[in-house]
Amino acid sequence: MMSVMRWATLILLFDGVYSGQILWRMKDHVHKIQQAGIKHISTAIPKKGTIHQPLNHFDKKNDKTFPQKFFVNDVYWQHSDGPVFLYIGGEGPLSRFSVLFGHHVEMAERLGALLVSLEHRFYGQSINPDGLETENLRDLSSQQALADLAAFHHYISQRFGLSQRNTWISFGGSYAGALSAWLRGKFPHLIYGAVASSAPVQGQLDFSSYNRVVAYSLMNEAVGGSKRCVEEVKGVFAAVEAALLMGNETEVGKDFGCCETPLKPEDKTELLQSLADIFMGTVQYNEEGVAFTIAELCNVMTNKSEAYEQKEEAYDRLVKIVAMYRTREKVPCLDVSRENLVLELSNTKAASSYRPWFYQTCTEFGFYQTCEDTRCPFSRMLTLQSQTELCSRLFGISQDSLPVRIDFTNQYYGGNQPQTQRVLYVNGNIDPWSALSVVWNDTMVEDDRVILIDGTAHCMDMNVDKSVDKPALHQARKEIERRVSMWLKRAAQHHMV
Repeated sequence: MMSVMRWATLILLFDGVYSGQILWRMKDHVHKIQQAGIKHISTAIPKKGTIHQPLNHFDKKNDKTFPQKFFVNDVYWQHSDGPVFLYIGGEGPLSRFSVLFGHHVEMAERLGALLVSLEHRFYGQSINPDGLETENLRDLSSQQALADLAAFHHYISQRFGLSQRNTWISFGGSYAGALSAWLRGKFPHLIYGAVASSAPVQGQLDFSSYNRVVAYSLMNEAVGGSKRCVEEVKGVFAAVEAALLMGNETEVGKDFGCCETPLKPEDKTELLQSLADIFMGTVQYNEEGVAFTIAELCNVMTNKSEAYEQKEEAYDRLVKIVAMYRTREKVPCLDVSRENLVLELSNTKAASSYRPWFYQTCTEFGFYQTCEDTRCPFSRMLTLQSQTELCSRLFGISQDSLPVRIDFTNQYYGGNQPQTQRVLYVNGNIDPWSALSVVWNDTMVEDDRVILIDGTAHCMDMNVDKSVDKPALHQARKEIERRVSMWLKRAAQHHMV
């Protein structure tokens, strides 16, 4: 995840990969908007607690621990045999709203479930006491996170006197969605079923397919896109790149409101990444409260915007879009300094740091959103090399080692050809992350383990049902609840035998 828009979140989750600081801003903006709305809905006070977890579950000689935050909401719980809904935290701070708001909470109320959530190790308040220095990040991995969840299962079971009659269902979105699927796969005796929303279960070094889906979504007329929109975007990025390479950096920097003139090659790349992030974030969080929707962005890019009757060149339209973004997101200027980005990722103390997630991309997943593919609508300067060099620069992890690390992840979990049962993979078809999830698989035991929602973006199924939602989204939530209810009935029948 990384540029002005490179770092971003949704309601109860953070998601990430290397992209830009803008994408992260958009993500945080969505998070704040939705939490502000939630405060007016929920007045319940969940129980907050801390469990002390081993720093390394797989080294019994290491007795070091770290504090891990969790939340519990038992308002709806039917104590004797009520199910347990586990909400899994991802690559960011865990909010109390994880057990107060969302589709899984609505289902918990109807199905009498105990709601519990666990913050991911080394994010939010659950940080290694020794800090986020590279040597301390060695204990940060998805495998350790799954072991944390297994230990948390034991802790909650003891604390609430649970038995096998209390069926556990896990929920998660984006990276946490992958964890939900993997938890069911690795600990099937603990988790009876799992819902994995927008879950990138396939590690990939060169995630060029992300921007291919962005291009597809920008031309999707059903959500306000068009072929002309994509053509205009391609053309204008070629024009900006040419201007930067022809020595017009000062003028370009002023046009787009950069904090400093992008004179260095790496700063030019950061500017192009920031511009791309506006489009990437708009697609990923379409209609979730970010600066634009796909329809609005494409209307401006194709001169259809009612706000601007005067016909303009594509370059001027992009300048206008960036100015609108900065006004709406209250961004005084675009920080396009690669040096500043490195300083941000070198922060070993702040709980809000993006350093831990970037470490995980280097050691496990890749997820680098490149633009060297001819179908990418942005600049070819957004290369794999420009992103992976940060692995060695920040953590001493050689670029040559990345393919082996990612291959191990896919072999260990099964990639996008999983052999697990009772895992429901939910994706929106305009979500770029769907390219690394499970949207179809001939080897599946049950075909209805896949739900693909037409015209829907990242993790939208996890939000509460609203009257303004698309019919396909309403139907998807009904199908998710139908599947979860069926799992619980099967589990109950099994316990009666």
